[in-house]
Amino acid sequence: MTSDAPADAPPVLTEFSDGVARLTLNNPRRKNAIGLEMAVLIDDFCARVESDPGIGAVVLAAAGAYFCSGADTRDLAASSSDPASPEAVRRTSAVYGAFVRVGMLPVPTISRVVGGAVGAGLNLALATDLMVVTPESRLESGFLARGIHPGGGHLSLLGRAVGWSSTIALAAFGVPLTGTEAVARGLAHLAVAEPELDARIAELTGPAAADPELTRRIMQSARLELGPPAVSWSSALEIERGVQMWSMSRKGEGAWSSRGPGR
Repeated sequence: MTSDAPADAPPVLTEFSDGVARLTLNNPRRKNAIGLEMAVLIDDFCARVESDPGIGAVVLAAAGAYFCSGADTRDLAASSSDPASPEAVRRTSAVYGAFVRVGMLPVPTISRVVGGAVGAGLNLALATDLMVVTPESRLESGFLARGIHPGGGHLSLLGRAVGWSSTIALAAFGVPLTGTEAVARGLAHLAVAEPELDARIAELTGPAAADPELTRRIMQSARLELGPPAVSWSSALEIERGVQMWSMSRKGEGAWSSRGPGR
């Protein structure tokens, strides 16, 4: 994937071909950090997928050498000044809503994770049904390192993928996983060298794209039957929201400066 996107390029690229819808995060200069505009475009993409019965599979990819570094720290800094304000809630809700929209799509979804996925970027990858990575990809919870509580239903997303112990290792101890380790723990489906990724993804999406109607019915049944059966994702999002607001308020706006507090 190219990393030389012009400064005025759209933050998201989309392609619809042969029954497969592909969304590419296109902000490589900021490691594809998710801002409000990107979240809105992800939501628009999902609306197109939902309304087009000819689409049988979705692929989420990223331009450049890094899948997604999380939420844009400029938005996080602005929200930290008053995380309970209507504007801050609107901003974070738009980002979180994009994850949930991806996670509830009526077709199977695959994330193509190269380089790394951290925080909200890991949430986005976890929102897909399958994660395909390279052996050296780095998957990190990231919230603890930033001094804030997880958000976006992060703990629920991790828990349904890897269970209690690995969730705590990632979120509460800050342990990262390589792509190879993620496959071994069930967090990712497949780890292959980057030149092989697209061919392997095409193998996976082919049958689903060939019969979108059946694929959509299978996915509807899977979501109804498999849950998750405990706390719903949207409930987990609201459980985490207040605690994340507290942690962002404690951190404060100035702490997001790369030069340190007060600089």
